[in-house]
Amino acid sequence: MESRAKLFGHAIHPILIVFPLGLLGTAVIFDAIYLIWGNVSMAEASFWMMTAGLIGGLIAAPFGLIDWLAIPSGTRAKTIGATHGIVNVFTLLFFAGSWLIRYDLPRHPETFASVLSIIGLLSALLGGWLGGELVERLGVGIDEGANLNAPNSLTSSTAKVAYDKQTARS
Repeated sequence: MESRAKLFGHAIHPILIVFPLGLLGTAVIFDAIYLIWGNVSMAEASFWMMTAGLIGGLIAAPFGLIDWLAIPSGTRAKTIGATHGIVNVFTLLFFAGSWLIRYDLPRHPETFASVLSIIGLLSALLGGWLGGELVERLGVGIDEGANLNAPNSLTSSTAKVAYDKQTARS
């Protein structure tokens, strides 16, 4: 199935998600530099990276929801898409919690703020993998002939073999 939210022929959601992923991931790197070397400029930069990443995530999310609503019910893609969305909501919540804790003193965040951002990054990696599963394995947002029930990419079965078997049964 092709994306329902497009700009100049390309799906909007994958265009936008690179910003929050990059910004939030960089915030964690800056947090690590702050924790290791005590560089307060890095702590402040992390705060502003998080600010921009959270805004970017809130902008990207509705376009993902539009595409998810168009996925047929009862397909593996619908389940993976729902899981992807839920994981990414939690990602934003972890980073929002970190952001709120450091709001008053962005140059001297509590350690727990950094812990939340690290958990947020791990959550983002899982959400990104699930998004990759949707696009790379299931073809969501790419092709009307997508195999919305292809097996998990961690299995030995290929999406093409599964698609050929599904087509033969139809």
